[in-house]
Amino acid sequence: MRSLICFFCLMAVCRAATAQQDAQFSQYIFNGIYINPAYAGYRQELNLHAYYRRQWTGVNGAPETMSLAVDGVTGNERVGLALQMAHDRVGAQSLFSTYASYAYRIPVGEHGKLAFGIGAGLTQTGLDAGRIDTENPNDPMLAAGRQSMRFFDARAGVYFSTEKFFAGFSADNLTAQYQQKNKPLTSYLPVPKPHYFLTAGGMLQLGEEVWLKPSFLLKDDRGGPTSADLNLFLLLKELVWLGASYRTAVLLYNKPHLQKGLTRASDITGIIEVFARPQLRVGYSYDHPLSSYRAYAGGSHEISVGYYFRRENERSNQLRCFSF
Repeated sequence: MRSLICFFCLMAVCRAATAQQDAQFSQYIFNGIYINPAYAGYRQELNLHAYYRRQWTGVNGAPETMSLAVDGVTGNERVGLALQMAHDRVGAQSLFSTYASYAYRIPVGEHGKLAFGIGAGLTQTGLDAGRIDTENPNDPMLAAGRQSMRFFDARAGVYFSTEKFFAGFSADNLTAQYQQKNKPLTSYLPVPKPHYFLTAGGMLQLGEEVWLKPSFLLKDDRGGPTSADLNLFLLLKELVWLGASYRTAVLLYNKPHLQKGLTRASDITGIIEVFARPQLRVGYSYDHPLSSYRAYAGGSHEISVGYYFRRENERSNQLRCFSF
């Protein structure tokens, strides 16, 4: 039972840090489709992006996340389409999701664009009791064996951008909770709950070949603590991104159901992304915990790879590609 108790403690910490069931990752800053369907086709070129994250190295059963996304535009460049798949595992619990997204852009003023996006897909939550160590062979969780549930899910978002400013709001896991009564649930399988994302930022030119990009992201599920990311990046010669992010819990409104005296877990992240070739970019980030949990776990590593299939005669524009 000691291992079982540790597992549920880990789950509790993970949920507080990652806004319940949604996976935590740091390089959303390089591809907004992970948090907002209205971002589909924003770059106006076919884009393939993948990332892998290993969280809290040294902790058995720590979160591990993989995702693959592809997005592009149709001929009139107002309609964006995207397909995204993700797999997340925490101990014996797993989550697999796949979404198709549609976005439509409306010109606003001389340089602005306002996009509305929707996404739909399937989410499967699972629990493999065989991955749980217990000293009680009659434990009811072991008797349950491997369990899984599938839900139809929907997401929606809005995204506004100019050449030097962006802002977006989105929500996911909008329908799964309403299907709970139709599922043969056990207490061990969580049902995805709605999550909300608010982000904004801008691009400031510091020199001929140096740009500064500050931004923020707020994440909330109306259940756990609200999470805030404060980001600051430098773009050098349109070839290298160097940045840092500070993540912590914030109190935006009263949540009386939360336990009193909760510690605000926080961490700092260093991020670098390099254009190995004009169409190929590789990124790496490292999250270092600042809370007392750092005594029990190492940092988190994340690797991403992106490739642009640029149309013929199209000029590279990294500023546009990274307004998110």
